[in-house]
Amino acid sequence: MIFHIDMNSFYASVEQSHDPTLKGKPIAIAGNPKERRGIIVTCSYEARAHGIYTTMQVFEAKRKFPELILLPPNFERYRTASKAMFEILRSYTDLVEPVSIDEGYIDMTELAQERNAVSLAEEIQQRILAELDLPCSIGIAPNKFLAKTASDMKKPMGITILRKREIREKLWPLPVIEMHGIGESTAEKLKNLKIATIGDLALANPGLIKEKMGKNGLRLQNRANGIDDRAVDPESIYDTKSVGTSTTLPIDETDEENLRVIFRNLSAKVANRLEAKELAGPTVSIQTRSSEWKNRTRSVTLRNTVWKADDIFRNAWQLFIKNWNGEPLRLVGVTVSNVAAKEDMTEQLSIFNFQEHAKEEPILNLISQLETKFGKNVLSKGVKLKKTSYDSKTSFSKDFLDDHERK
Repeated sequence: MIFHIDMNSFYASVEQSHDPTLKGKPIAIAGNPKERRGIIVTCSYEARAHGIYTTMQVFEAKRKFPELILLPPNFERYRTASKAMFEILRSYTDLVEPVSIDEGYIDMTELAQERNAVSLAEEIQQRILAELDLPCSIGIAPNKFLAKTASDMKKPMGITILRKREIREKLWPLPVIEMHGIGESTAEKLKNLKIATIGDLALANPGLIKEKMGKNGLRLQNRANGIDDRAVDPESIYDTKSVGTSTTLPIDETDEENLRVIFRNLSAKVANRLEAKELAGPTVSIQTRSSEWKNRTRSVTLRNTVWKADDIFRNAWQLFIKNWNGEPLRLVGVTVSNVAAKEDMTEQLSIFNFQEHAKEEPILNLISQLETKFGKNVLSKGVKLKKTSYDSKTSFSKDFLDDHERK
């Protein structure tokens, strides 16, 4: 018995809770409206009633509905609310898996043997509303995919049960683009295979799906048939795979020196986040989007791991210069992936780091002398203080997961 908790218009709801005079009013959380990057991050249901939606550009939203109230994001406030919400969930069971700042799964199998699942969901929903003044929707199902799908079916303040035997009736008639896990690119690939609905995907030839779309295609086909054996895993939040950032440029950029400065700034932000999490990784990637909205990703895997801004920038810039054809760019990004804890990694000497190790040699000699005189355990590593980075201020960042400490 899996619950999926999905907070409704989370950022906007937190702002309305913080300032009750905003309740019932059309508000939107947005970036800088003076720049092209100014987009609606989220908006209240009152704003949605006037045709405002997430990712709409601010100038377009104001033109469509001039009375829209725009607010800047307050990530600290959202993190505090998120932490309080997950504390409520953990008061029922330890089997809680946060997946973003405003949603998570709970395995309620054991509790549901003693109590009615719907009454449990109603209690959780009402507690979050009463204690935090925040609305949420809850999906109830036998697995994570169906629970996630169910929570989307009724918003705001919905509770929906979705059983496997109901998927033929409730899911199969829907277009594949409405299935969780399928975006526009995947939907287009499926369209080329004459697969238009979730039912078409569920009943398609598995051999064709594997040939054309690989293992991910088969996984999506299983989902379409209601099959999902993923467990609710509280530990998964600690498995950071990559750290990256990107920026949408105010103008379509073609000046190489300006782009160099932008890549250096992005590399510094990635380095700050890696340092805060004490991570490093061997793979550096860049992302570009042209003025014609053509996306490109290029990457290089190094012999050594990187976490310092200069190292990240050097490799990112080399990738960029090698692959850029001079076309105008509207977005660029930098990512370090396959990351792991720095203390778990070994580093090979290279032309770029041997001087750093040489600097450490006098310290290592001193340590050796002290241990010879006073014993091997005379020195121990200092306690590492956990740092927090707020370079990324959006829900797409998983920096908020730093708030979830292992018990």
